Amino acid sequence: MTVLLAANVIAALISAGSSVAGALRPGIALAHSEPVTAGTALYARAYAARAVPLGLATAGVLLTGARAAAWPMLVVAGLAQIGDSAIGARQRNRGMALGAGAFAVLHLASAAWLAR
Repeated sequence: MTVLLAANVIAALISAGSSVAGALRPGIALAHSEPVTAGTALYARAYAARAVPLGLATAGVLLTGARAAAWPMLVVAGLAQIGDSAIGARQRNRGMALGAGAFAVLHLASAAWLAR
């Protein structure tokens, strides 16, 4: 169980960290031919405004051992990752689509296991 929780903490922190990287460098996930616009920068900051608190809250709940709160938090984090994966797929950003998809599976499978 410790390994499973640690994997979820790491995934949550990676998600939060990647959103900070995107806010600092909004073009980081774009193809080289795509320009960074004001809209791109706004989206990157808005994404970080959601991803950082969610990632930190998920990691915090898992690290405190609050089992009753862990599985609902993982469901929320997993659903957010499904959305991120869909956005990545829509943008043809393979890393975002696959990474967020893998984190979604990890979070949701872990939530199901903890809820039993």
